[in-house]
Amino acid sequence: MSAFEANFDGLVGPTHHYGGHSFGNVASTGSAGQVADPRAAARQGLAKMKALADLGYRQAVLPPQERPAVWTLRQLGFGGSDPEVLAAVAREPQLLAAVSSAAAMWTANAATVSPSADTRDGRVHFSVANLQNKFHRALEAEQTARTLRAIFKDEARFAVHDALPMHPAFGDEGAANHTRFCKAYDAPGVECFVYGRRHWGGGTGPSRFPARQTLEASEAVARRHGLNPADVVFAQQRPEVIDAGVFHNDVIAVGNLDVLFCHAHAFVDQQGLYRALDQRLGGGLRVVEVPAEQVGVEDAVRSYLFNSQLLDRGGGRMRLVVPEECRANPAVWQYLTQLIEGGGPIDDLLVLDLKQSMRNGGGPACLRLRVALTAGEGAAVNPRIWLSEERYAELDAWIGRHYRDRLSEADLADPQLLVEVRTALDELTRMLGLGSIYPFQYGGTGL
Repeated sequence: MSAFEANFDGLVGPTHHYGGHSFGNVASTGSAGQVADPRAAARQGLAKMKALADLGYRQAVLPPQERPAVWTLRQLGFGGSDPEVLAAVAREPQLLAAVSSAAAMWTANAATVSPSADTRDGRVHFSVANLQNKFHRALEAEQTARTLRAIFKDEARFAVHDALPMHPAFGDEGAANHTRFCKAYDAPGVECFVYGRRHWGGGTGPSRFPARQTLEASEAVARRHGLNPADVVFAQQRPEVIDAGVFHNDVIAVGNLDVLFCHAHAFVDQQGLYRALDQRLGGGLRVVEVPAEQVGVEDAVRSYLFNSQLLDRGGGRMRLVVPEECRANPAVWQYLTQLIEGGGPIDDLLVLDLKQSMRNGGGPACLRLRVALTAGEGAAVNPRIWLSEERYAELDAWIGRHYRDRLSEADLADPQLLVEVRTALDELTRMLGLGSIYPFQYGGTGL
């Protein structure tokens, strides 16, 4: 194969907890205050990576971010030693929980990626997402850029762009609102950017929950990646589904190659979007639209039916990777059973246990960043981040050594937890050959 799609999954961090930080994500806010199991969460994510690698897909890992973000607390006026900072902020538990969030595990929000077949300069372009809508996620961008540059070092092949300005006009949530359609991974494709609102120029938007992605941000990413305007489509997500808990497009739609799997109420002017994608693709777009009469938006959000991974099986066939919650939802499971037996492009189903991530509002698609690479580009990636039998065993043992099996919000003030996190990350960077990418390793501020 001259080109392939790789999944770069985020390793769940040691401070995984249920802080309920993400207003608009009903699973996240609904789980607030529960006791988490970081060890189980990390192993569930790693098991997903292993399952896909065993099926022959190219699978890589992205490391967690350092949390708690002590440098941010110092910016906010907390002083003294690290334990003294944590002791002081413990009196403000919501702030401590926010700077301890392990949400960077959902790497679909890490960046937007355009493969070399689409870009003017023939390089793979990454635009780090600013995630400015949520404080706990807006802390991620600087570290994400450092991590990606440590993995995609070859500047002749890769371009990693810093995040867009931290302003509501350029709210950018990364690949969770971006899908690329193509006939082959090394052929020029059509990049579809989905936005929730326009910052300038009016238009409709949701009234209950925030629209995190702006049209202006999507347009800026397309420009900086050097995409041909004729091969770009901008589509608006339906405001009413955002208000129903569809905080990112990947909670209501997923696509791969020439297949789009989506809910009937996913987009404004849905039929117009289908026509635009098909035209730019040169014909042959295959749409699998789920009728609202069979699966309502509420069931789609509760089960994360569309926050699934749509994987190529060859010969025009697709495999859908869904969480166990889909099997537990009668309407969704009935639909999926009919789908697999229906003779369409999606003819295989893989069900995985991701309960720890799902309780915080992230399913299979949230946990991975898709990167289409040629064989040469794949060879230029830091080789130690690719998942192999040996790497899987090393990571599983690493999780067992460093992760707690119980973590509440009150535990986040424990200074020993910060020591455990830094010890784990220091070992991980050596294992993955990433060098000193964390503030504690190079004496930086995290900025």
